[in-house]
Amino acid sequence: MSNHDKLPDLPPWADKLLRFFCAPHLLEEIQGDLHEAFIHKAESAGIRKARRDYWREVLGFFKPRYIRRKQAAGQWNHDYSSKPFFGIDMLRNYLKIAFRNLVKNRGYSAINIGGLGLGMAVAMLIGLWIHDEFAFDKYHKHYDRIAKVMQKGAFNHEVFYNEYMPAPLGKELEVKFADDFEHVVMSSWTSEHILAYADRKFTRKGNYLGAEAPDLFSLNMKQGTRAGLKDQNSIMLSESVARALFGTENPMNKIVKLNNSMNLRVTGVYEDLPYHTEFRDLSFIAPWSLYVATQNWVRTAIENNEWNNNSWQTLVQISPNSNFETVSAKIRNLKLEHAPETAFLKPELLLQPMQKWHLYSGWDKAGNLDGRIRYVWLFGIIGVFVLLLASINFMNLSTARSEKRAREVGIRKAVGSYRTQLIKQFFTESLLVVTLAFVLSVLLVIVILPFFNEVADKKIEFPFDSAWFWLSGSAFTLITGIFSGIYPAIYLSSFQPIKVLKGVINVGRYAAIPRQVLVVLQFTVSVTLVIGTLIVFKQIQYAKNRLIGYDRSGLITVNINTPELYGHYNALRSDLLKTGAVADMSTSSTPTTDMNSSNGGFDWEGKDPNFKENFGTIGVSHDFGKTVGWKFIAGRDLSREFATDSSGMVLNEKAVHYMGLKHPSEVVGKIMKWNGKPFTVVGVIKDMVMDSPFQPVYPTIFMANYNWANVINIKLNPQESAASSLAKVGAVFRKFNPGSPFDYKFTDQQYALKFAAEERIARLASAFAILAIVISCLGLFGLASFTAEQRTKEIGVRKVLGASVANLWALLSGDFIKLVVVSCVISAPVAYYFLHAWLLKYEYRTEISWWVFVAAASGAMLVTMLTVSCQAIKAALLDPVKSLKSE
Repeated sequence: MSNHDKLPDLPPWADKLLRFFCAPHLLEEIQGDLHEAFIHKAESAGIRKARRDYWREVLGFFKPRYIRRKQAAGQWNHDYSSKPFFGIDMLRNYLKIAFRNLVKNRGYSAINIGGLGLGMAVAMLIGLWIHDEFAFDKYHKHYDRIAKVMQKGAFNHEVFYNEYMPAPLGKELEVKFADDFEHVVMSSWTSEHILAYADRKFTRKGNYLGAEAPDLFSLNMKQGTRAGLKDQNSIMLSESVARALFGTENPMNKIVKLNNSMNLRVTGVYEDLPYHTEFRDLSFIAPWSLYVATQNWVRTAIENNEWNNNSWQTLVQISPNSNFETVSAKIRNLKLEHAPETAFLKPELLLQPMQKWHLYSGWDKAGNLDGRIRYVWLFGIIGVFVLLLASINFMNLSTARSEKRAREVGIRKAVGSYRTQLIKQFFTESLLVVTLAFVLSVLLVIVILPFFNEVADKKIEFPFDSAWFWLSGSAFTLITGIFSGIYPAIYLSSFQPIKVLKGVINVGRYAAIPRQVLVVLQFTVSVTLVIGTLIVFKQIQYAKNRLIGYDRSGLITVNINTPELYGHYNALRSDLLKTGAVADMSTSSTPTTDMNSSNGGFDWEGKDPNFKENFGTIGVSHDFGKTVGWKFIAGRDLSREFATDSSGMVLNEKAVHYMGLKHPSEVVGKIMKWNGKPFTVVGVIKDMVMDSPFQPVYPTIFMANYNWANVINIKLNPQESAASSLAKVGAVFRKFNPGSPFDYKFTDQQYALKFAAEERIARLASAFAILAIVISCLGLFGLASFTAEQRTKEIGVRKVLGASVANLWALLSGDFIKLVVVSCVISAPVAYYFLHAWLLKYEYRTEISWWVFVAAASGAMLVTMLTVSCQAIKAALLDPVKSLKSE
């Protein structure tokens, strides 16, 4: 009873499904049993029950051993008793064979798994780094609607962008564009302030911010509410600062003294902002209204509607139904409307979304966005290449060992294995190696991550609980396994069994060409990375060796944050000098490592009326020059002996050329007016590098001004130890400023911070370049080892015929060295092209010297020779009798 026509109530689609998937030689028996069971069930339990059970029984036979399969295109295999099928059993068999091969060839397995694991660990670290870069600022709930207002303009034919905004802008945006903004927050710049409670006092960074800032930042409040800034005499603290100030006490409504001058009530405690946000230093927030009420110059700027005083920043959160482009278009001409005298600058306001603050923080001269995104691309490419190098090792070693696997392939084909089955076997081996390598890479990353964080200035945690990471890792492993195994699988499975079993297999010189190409590719990438790393270090060293125009050794700065230090300049200086620990002391509006003020409005004899100037402007005391040791090229220093020097100026050399003068002496003794007020130029100094050491010096004017003092500069006595001097200086400061801690900064350390970003990139790049070389050499070591093993008989014969160890070393090493030479030749123009483009980002840049290429090539050659030589010499020293006997 095999035909359902004999059973009219039988479910016809179930029977058709059974005939479709069931193996032909099993169909009749299975179908017969099912039909008998159907009849019995229909009689005993009814037709509906029988039909349901029939469906269930049919689906129950949907198992690999019952399913039909193709033998060849268009033909069906009916002999199911002797042919294996890809199932659990076969997969188990594949894994067993793969594992035996790994154990049998421990050396190659270690190289393969170690190399791949190392490459995957590097790729994983770079992936975590890139993920952290893109996750920057996403802590804030409305990350996609937050922006800061930027100003675009053109000055002397150069486009500029900045985020310096006038004080009246906030109110203007709130009133005129209420529908476009959900929050508008005026802000001071993040800077150090002194916080004190009882006998506890320390310096922390914080901001004066508008009352809506906690909502804009979506602060996670631990105590209090986000409305805590509405009281002018309030302050909100980060959790760590609250703990440091109050310990286990409840901080709410306690009084904190800010800058030793204002008593503020704690109205909120918020969770510390994470490390990967722009505001991670925000240890406290004080009200913007307090800032306006206590700072006369800020209040004056608002009351007088000063749209020309750009000294603050403006943060906004646009409404849900707005977009950045539309709102930017609406506010574009706001500055020009209120300050038409700035028309020559062509000022335009625009919004820069928070999504771009971190990776696109700058612009080039053409106005294109630039920033850390270039490093994201750089490391992304390096990660791909390092993984590629590791995969190439696997492919090279697998194909190199093809002769040994050839007999296995031939025998398996002779006993009936299909090529697809062999391909599956090789893919299984590849996936097993990659899976083991992935496990190794995870362990490596867990161990390395703390050191990596320190070098990269990150706080990345291993994402154990991230499903996304494990899914990505699995996909990554699968793709790498397929990518690494595809060439060996196709190549090894293509061997003809008759030729292989006769010993005729194409493993001659042409068969080695693909491996040679891959080795050249490996070393081209590695040598290019080494050249790149050398140029990055050369660029950093070039900037470090730049003459900076002053002496920063033994120079410290102390910020003036409290009122106690104002008005006591002469007494403080006198007491400091009496200690003998101080060579000199002065005040200035900025430290020597910073430039935060520039102004126009200058006039001088012979000035072109069409020339629109902008000078860096710094207020200093008379002793500034002696303290920092600046170098004069014309005129003299500011001096108290000349009464007129109270309105004196010192210019840097760049300012003289900026004014269109040929020689510094032309300006000495001349009168320069600033907003109509006359100043006498008393001297010209060599350029002081105060801003970026990679950029040209800004034309700068130093003006005698004791009211514009934000920093105290102290030159320590070089005859005393720094520790002893600082102890004496600290005692004097505590006498004048007992309510504040003595916090100081060494100028040379502050200057070194200017190289931190570049040095961090250089250290990471050098580590990756070294790893790339190591991975490449691992592959080379494996190939050299295999070549020596393969040519054992030849080496024995040559030794018997009189070949020396040197001859044999040259024979075995020569081919590899030639490949590395080709790699060096290819890498030179590639590296030059990309490095030339990278250096163009710096206006003060080094040259790409020829010796960099020679050094990189020499290093690669040396490493190659060391890697290959140990295997070549080992083979050359073998006893030829044993070699020939074993062969």
